Amino acid sequence: MELPAPLRAAVEQMLAHEPIERLARASEKLSDRYRREVRDGKFHLDGELAAKAYLATRLPATFAAVRAALSMVEEASPDFEPASLLDFGAGPGTVLWAATDAWPELDRATLVEASPAIRSVGAALAKHSNVASEWLAGDVTGTVPQLEPADLVTLAYVLDEIAETAIPTVVQRLWDLTAHTIVIVEPGTPAGWRRILAARQTLIDAGAQVVAPCPHAQTCPITAPDWCHFSRRVARSRVHRLSKGAEVPWEDEKYIFIAASRHAAAPPSARVLAPPRTSSGLARLKLCLADGRAEELTVSRRDGAVFKAARRADWGDAFEPETGEGGGDDD
Repeated sequence: MELPAPLRAAVEQMLAHEPIERLARASEKLSDRYRREVRDGKFHLDGELAAKAYLATRLPATFAAVRAALSMVEEASPDFEPASLLDFGAGPGTVLWAATDAWPELDRATLVEASPAIRSVGAALAKHSNVASEWLAGDVTGTVPQLEPADLVTLAYVLDEIAETAIPTVVQRLWDLTAHTIVIVEPGTPAGWRRILAARQTLIDAGAQVVAPCPHAQTCPITAPDWCHFSRRVARSRVHRLSKGAEVPWEDEKYIFIAASRHAAAPPSARVLAPPRTSSGLARLKLCLADGRAEELTVSRRDGAVFKAARRADWGDAFEPETGEGGGDDD
């Protein structure tokens, strides 16, 4: 997956005169803060250089994760056509670009971001989109402007920056502003999964309908040390690769999310929870099922259509164990 062409061009223009060595050093510092989930009261993106380092090394991956999550929402809620977006912790506008890619009919967006540096970058990038956007200063855990509910409310890669005890309050606050669907995305780590579980339970307790990725609203059947997450392969640009000191032209971004709605959705009968294991005559899929169970499905050639579908299935795909229907996109 790659960034949309207008965004990619705008990012390249912003980074054109920044020495790779400076981006690499800033990227290393930024990655360390995210990896350690530092909460010291300072912005991760505390200046222009940190913001540029994020554009070079993190934006492609976070865009890919958010866009993949929205693809599952599209699949489960095919009639959902949001006209308005409210995104908290907006960063450089990652969700804005992913949402407009998913729903071109989106025509207005309100983006709330506390860091002045990345908010300025996001507002500049948003001028290259087709959406009327308003950028506001605010912190989802503190003071935010008076806001109107939006069709789509989002929070991406933000819960890892707040105390776990604050998650239910934050999620309830966002749910109150949700006119239709809410999507919360986190890194695909064990800690990220636990945060999503907390957000999921808050939404279920509030009466929300689970949309994706879960095919049910029952207790998650996955138990530690295992955890639920998905992966999206990201194409690296030259600047991305050099800034990270990487040799391969791609990376895999692990992510986990929860999408819920005030309206009924049509989740699949099952979701593929891990990379399928296949051989010439067998296919094994780890599935989360609509009845709340997780199980491994093993099928052989004599299972016909189900076997063929299992061979085509990918990690994160919807799957119909009885008919062999399902599967994701190839972007």
